[in-house]
Amino acid sequence: MTKLLNISIVLYCTPEGEWRPLVQELLRSAHINCIYLVDNSPKDKQLSAEKVLKALNAKPATVQYIPNATNLGYGAAHNIAIRESIYDNIPYHLVLNSDIQVSAEAIDRLLAVMQTNPAIGHLIPRVKGTDGQEQYVCKLLPTPMDLIRRIVLGKRANSNARNALFELRHMDHSRPINAPYLSGCFMLLRTEALLKAGLFDERYFMYPEDIDLTRRIHRDYLTLYYPSETIVHAHRQASYHSLRMLRIHAVNMIKYFNKWGWWRDKERQAFNAVCLGAQHPNAEAQPAEA
Repeated sequence: MTKLLNISIVLYCTPEGEWRPLVQELLRSAHINCIYLVDNSPKDKQLSAEKVLKALNAKPATVQYIPNATNLGYGAAHNIAIRESIYDNIPYHLVLNSDIQVSAEAIDRLLAVMQTNPAIGHLIPRVKGTDGQEQYVCKLLPTPMDLIRRIVLGKRANSNARNALFELRHMDHSRPINAPYLSGCFMLLRTEALLKAGLFDERYFMYPEDIDLTRRIHRDYLTLYYPSETIVHAHRQASYHSLRMLRIHAVNMIKYFNKWGWWRDKERQAFNAVCLGAQHPNAEAQPAEA
């Protein structure tokens, strides 16, 4: 069977009980060429290639463990593996969180969707939490007010009307949605689209790298929420619980708005307006830049 897919998972002091069952399940797919475990942990917390392969009972050709000398950040660590996919002409690359639960069969079906429709550059399935609650993983491009609202209100922002619009909660999440921002917990990417749009911007240590990459791919491809498959995500929302992570989030979002524009971002306006279209009853009264 044709090897269509490479997968990268970034570790940071991640318990073996989290990443090992996931990788073992993924290895059941006959379409997977290689799974890269890229470790940003401090050196004294890192594993070894031998220990990883033994834990997985896997061959070196199917799993590669890459320890980094320092914590490069989320996007930069994934870029190491993405470059291997591009070099080896692997047509698809999956950026995956270690706290995801997904079956090998779901991976195969999602790959079939990508193969069937070459207009899709980036795909994410429906995502639910371990409690069964919907996670709104397709969104508008954020405005500075969206950032400020989340920092000030924390989890209380979830009940805010503007946040509901930002997360496209009014849309029918049982149908596909072509959104300009898809969550980074599961990013099934066409490497051809990455060659055109570029890889993760390594200026971000973590958090907005998924927004940045999705919007660049969205220029030329569908960036598609595809609800026919559902995965489970044990979303920790670390920036809601840690002042240090909140600071990292804020600093990197500032970098994002410095790059794309704070109050004037014509591409953001255009993408958000197209995404909302006539599907929101108050779309004209609540423009994307409100």
